[in-house]
Amino acid sequence: MTHASDFRLGVDLGGTKTEIIALTSEGQTLLRRRVATPRDCYGDIVATITRLVHEAEVTLGGRGTVGVAMPGALSVTTGLVKNANTTSLIGRPFDDDLSASLERPVRVDNDANCFTISEAVDGSAQGRRVVFGVIVGTGTGGGLVVDGRPIVGPNRIAGEWGHNPLPWPKADELPGPGCYCGKSGCIETFLSGPGLVRCHEARGGEHTTAEAIVQAAQADDPTAIETLRRYYDRLARSLATVINLLDPDIIVVGGGMSNLPKLFELLPKLWQSLIFSDTTSTIIAPPKHGDSSGVRGAAWLWPVR
Repeated sequence: MTHASDFRLGVDLGGTKTEIIALTSEGQTLLRRRVATPRDCYGDIVATITRLVHEAEVTLGGRGTVGVAMPGALSVTTGLVKNANTTSLIGRPFDDDLSASLERPVRVDNDANCFTISEAVDGSAQGRRVVFGVIVGTGTGGGLVVDGRPIVGPNRIAGEWGHNPLPWPKADELPGPGCYCGKSGCIETFLSGPGLVRCHEARGGEHTTAEAIVQAAQADDPTAIETLRRYYDRLARSLATVINLLDPDIIVVGGGMSNLPKLFELLPKLWQSLIFSDTTSTIIAPPKHGDSSGVRGAAWLWPVR
């Protein structure tokens, strides 16, 4: 029989998949499972997480702590979800509903914060003082960890770089696509996976996927090559403003868009002229734990016993 003190459970609620992991206090993986995220039904999301937790505990023969990484944040004023691109969560008491469903306390945090915590604890940013974590996928999130502690802020929006306007915009980038937040031209509308596809189609490309655009560029399709060039330029501009503001030791970039070819090689070359310094020592790196970083960080929301 495994006891609650022996493992912690983390759940990562993504736009397309929901994943659970069980970790020992030393960070070893005991179990990892992934299912599709229910579409547009809040009750189904709560039920899915509850089922994953119960199934994991049956498999492990014990009862663990539960941390959940989610898009958006809990409002300080109302306790309800805000700023989530999984819009069925907005306005819901997500942590309370999960706690009631699971019959125990649950710790919930933004998915990008969990991603950054994971990489700062035992990932690519281990030992670094100021860590900025970026998830670029269905949305565009960010998290900040300083001296091993997440910086959330009084409004719980620290790291939300994706909802600033695209920096140094060109004429054809204004006013920019509409965003679910109600504004236009947010960084997220350009740099998310759907944003890449939208920009490709706007310049005459076929209706397709991000993966297909990469494949077309590798086959020397000029429209796809230009789409990726513009993407790298926009990402470099956006991260340059983060460096100018926070001067982090390292930026860890994860999510599906981090798999674009040569991204980690090109960005330092592209952002140097935009940064308010003669040299830039900020490191950019992929996550050590890959797409497990968010779910691992959710598990680390509970302290080691």
